Amino acid sequence: MAAPAQTFKTLVSFDFTDGADPYFMSLIQGLDGSYYGTTLGGGIYKDGTVFKISASGKLSRLHSFDGTDGYYPSVGLVQGTDGNFYGTNPQGGTSENCDQFGITGCGTVFKITPGGKLSTLHNFDLEDGSYPFGVLVQGTDGNFYGTTQAGGASVNCPNGCGTVFKISAGGKFSTLHSFDGTDGDQPSAGLIQAADGSFYGTTMGGEIGYGTVFKITPEGKLTTLHSFDSAGGKYPTAGLVQATDGNFYGTTSVSGGDGYGTVFKMTPEGELTTLYSFVPPEGNRPYAGLVQATDGNFYGTTSEGGADGTCDPPYGCGTAFKITSAGKLTTLHTFNWRDGAYPFGGLLQATDGTFYGTTPNGGAKDNSAGTVFSLSVGLGPFVETLPTSGKVGAKVIILGTDLTGATSVRFNGTTAKFKVVSKSEIETEVPSGATSGTVEVKLAKSRLKSNVVFRVTK
Repeated sequence: MAAPAQTFKTLVSFDFTDGADPYFMSLIQGLDGSYYGTTLGGGIYKDGTVFKISASGKLSRLHSFDGTDGYYPSVGLVQGTDGNFYGTNPQGGTSENCDQFGITGCGTVFKITPGGKLSTLHNFDLEDGSYPFGVLVQGTDGNFYGTTQAGGASVNCPNGCGTVFKISAGGKFSTLHSFDGTDGDQPSAGLIQAADGSFYGTTMGGEIGYGTVFKITPEGKLTTLHSFDSAGGKYPTAGLVQATDGNFYGTTSVSGGDGYGTVFKMTPEGELTTLYSFVPPEGNRPYAGLVQATDGNFYGTTSEGGADGTCDPPYGCGTAFKITSAGKLTTLHTFNWRDGAYPFGGLLQATDGTFYGTTPNGGAKDNSAGTVFSLSVGLGPFVETLPTSGKVGAKVIILGTDLTGATSVRFNGTTAKFKVVSKSEIETEVPSGATSGTVEVKLAKSRLKSNVVFRVTK
């Protein structure tokens, strides 16, 4: 089913000097209102970049990787509560224990300021992990949590089965879990921290061989919740999203047999339901995860498929889609190479209500180095809190699009003191008496609510 009304724009086509091939990468919205991301290649040394882009398409290269500080950043960034950005490189760094694909180094964790000053926080050494291919998440304790696709203490896999790790903003590192093949293998996506405080993620392999969904506590106790089999979806390459109904939603890159991928729902106890199985005209191979938008529906991309026959018929250049919690899918856009091709990364819903994303190939320039695009489906503006939970008195940043005229801030109806820092940022704190619920910002002519519930903790 095709959507009747949406507006698609290609904001920029990369030209290698400013970056190339934004890969398994979802953009994030910074406190300044710009969007930040990484490219797999391009830049000064052709080893990848960190960039920012405005909603109108003004692109700035913040950093070019040179190998010693990492190669080929494949996933996006997370902005910490300190205002800096944190990310991973799957290869490179100073370790001599890894020689992956002819490239030295097991990968890195890095920090970069909004102005582009980069610091390497950790160099992986195979024993504590290698090939960190997932995006980081900042936990409620202030530490960052992530995964490595290989390495670790297990000897059941030739190069290790992968790990879950924790790292502080200052670089203090610890391995929380080493997969052993029976409880999972090759975690290729990042984690999410759910409402219960535990982290949830996926692996591409496991005892059955088709991937798992797992839960792990901040202390490192891991539970396998679901093992995929050949009958349903298999090989989940993306992470999960916890929806407002408390369930988890995600994708698998392949469905039963050699099928074209699925969208699934899973309860916190591990009961999994396949909501949708793709066919090429509607999409093929969803390598990215989903985002739940302010209308309650889920939005995502497929790396191939679609009605346009420009790319490798019959597979297509990929699509952007919407799917309801009941499994009704709507194709929003079919890529045609000149506006981008093969979107491996997911979508971001910015606080203006519009979706933003990237493609690693295609574009208006002859080098076909990828694009950044926007997709509007008519959803209105909202606000976002950083973090999404905290105790009474905890500092909270509210992110928005046009907050200059704010007259009040309320946490589930309780008035809070606040300071407007810029049109995209408000500083506040959790007020006494506040309870869990949405955060509301009152403007002169409108009220903006947060996209998720803010949880007041003890």
